[in-house]
Amino acid sequence: DPRVKGWLLLENYTPTFIFSVLYLLIVWLGPKYMRNKQPFSCRGILVVYNLGLTLLSLYMFYELVTGVWEGGYNFFCQDTHSGGEADMKIIRVLWWYYFSKLIEFMDTFFFIVRKNNHQITVLHVYHHATMLNIWWFVMNWVPCGHSYFGATLNSFIHVLMYSYYGLSAVPAMRPYLWWKKYITQGQLTQFVLTIFQTSCGVVWPCAFPQGWLYFQISYMISLIILFTNFYIQTYNKKASSRRKEYQNGSTATVNGYTNSFSSLENNVKQRKQRKD
Repeated sequence: DPRVKGWLLLENYTPTFIFSVLYLLIVWLGPKYMRNKQPFSCRGILVVYNLGLTLLSLYMFYELVTGVWEGGYNFFCQDTHSGGEADMKIIRVLWWYYFSKLIEFMDTFFFIVRKNNHQITVLHVYHHATMLNIWWFVMNWVPCGHSYFGATLNSFIHVLMYSYYGLSAVPAMRPYLWWKKYITQGQLTQFVLTIFQTSCGVVWPCAFPQGWLYFQISYMISLIILFTNFYIQTYNKKASSRRKEYQNGSTATVNGYTNSFSSLENNVKQRKQRKD
């Protein structure tokens, strides 16, 4: 798209590709490097980092919503050249959305230096590594029009997500944070809504390229599969495990010291975790 010609990082795919390769190398080598080292706290940096991404996400969400309203965008299908000046507003905001995917590589780097390697999952790496690359191509070929919807929903979800992570970096706030589970539910809802809205462009086509619509539907399906698996592993199985622990704990007066010791051990582990 000639409207983005000369924009930072968009002129050539090489920088985006190099950043992605470096990201994957750090994901691979970082935990090995940290294996025999003490984890870093990063508490102050995490608060600033997550606050910054919360504000950036809020800005993008506001600008996208107002841009779509000003351009009179059609929910069912919107091409890339009929919104007038609003199209340029959307393009500018979506460049920041693309660039934010590069900033979000820091999510993984913080996991590595804090030795939270259990959070570096296939889902996490797949999502981070693919989004930057996908959005380079989006910005060069379809930087406005029907591309706005997923980015708008995702920006709203990221306001909730990064505010949660920023607050959770402050130990005194952790007991009051209750919405982590609902962030994942919101992400799954976002993917379903994006598939629905994208499918509208297939059923009632406009000048927006059909190939992009089919690709987006496929990518959303892959995220639904991975996020659903994450949700089941994280929440459903943990809830089942907690029920079993409760049932075992209820027999502590009969079984004696074994269950009491396990409870004490769990409490010590929880205290250690809170010091991160």
